[in-house]
Amino acid sequence: MTWNRKHLLDIESLSAAEIMMVLDTARAFKAVGARAIKKVPALRGKTVVNLFVEPSTRTRISFELAAQRLTADVINFSAEASSLKKGETLKDTARNLEALNADIIIIRHSASGAPHFLARFLNASVINAGDGAHEHPTQALLDTFTILEKKGKIAGLHVTILGDILYSRVARSNIWALTKLGAKVTLCGPSTLVPKIFEQMGCRVTHNVDEAIADADIINLLRIQHERQRKSMFPSLGEYTSLFGLNKARLEKTKPDALIMHPGPINRGVEIDSEIADCSRSVILEQVTNGLAVRMAVLFLVNGGKGPQEIAA
Repeated sequence: MTWNRKHLLDIESLSAAEIMMVLDTARAFKAVGARAIKKVPALRGKTVVNLFVEPSTRTRISFELAAQRLTADVINFSAEASSLKKGETLKDTARNLEALNADIIIIRHSASGAPHFLARFLNASVINAGDGAHEHPTQALLDTFTILEKKGKIAGLHVTILGDILYSRVARSNIWALTKLGAKVTLCGPSTLVPKIFEQMGCRVTHNVDEAIADADIINLLRIQHERQRKSMFPSLGEYTSLFGLNKARLEKTKPDALIMHPGPINRGVEIDSEIADCSRSVILEQVTNGLAVRMAVLFLVNGGKGPQEIAA
């Protein structure tokens, strides 16, 4: 098959074959990254805009570097220093960027659905870099890519996502990607943050952390999304850490080859002990590395690339 989507707005609407096409293309771009000359001219003459209306470090830098590796011109848009602070609408901001011949607009926004809204009227391609508590598609793709690279498969693996599920766009995108590719997903955390309604997405929900991690091949930890919570959803961080934090005692009860993942930023000593974040079973920094290849693949595909076969060996 060939890629025929102009935008990347979510994982929910992608087929398993489309997800695998992104991962296969990312694998080809990761090989490019190992060469002495790491740039390819796939987006030469194209303009990519990072429209980040919500703070970001890893994702924004990763997209910026990915676009540069593809030889695109990159504009970084800061909401704090823009006309959005003067009352300009998101629609007018985006249309003004398009009037400057932007070809791809990467948007992060606190409002769920903002990328879908822009995609309805922009001629430029739109990539969702995180919208509210809805989805974060490239994070799920890089997580899935990392699992596939380390384990050699997705189907049949037991993946536990532990932490603040309710307010996490990363969790939702990961659930869609992993279940579509045949993984068995368990969600765990306080009942206020992991409601049973998530079972409708094809997951298992438990509030017993020892049960959740006992047979896990992958343990993906999420931080508490304080900025999205309207009120505290548990008594204290100390209580959360004692009941759900991944510490040395809990890690000893897991499979010896279980991988530890985290989308970042890490709150050391809260959802994960510092020594575990840095241990040999942690692939947290590999996720960051793989994020570059995945975002190169996404930029390449929405720009009209047909797949990994087009990338020079």
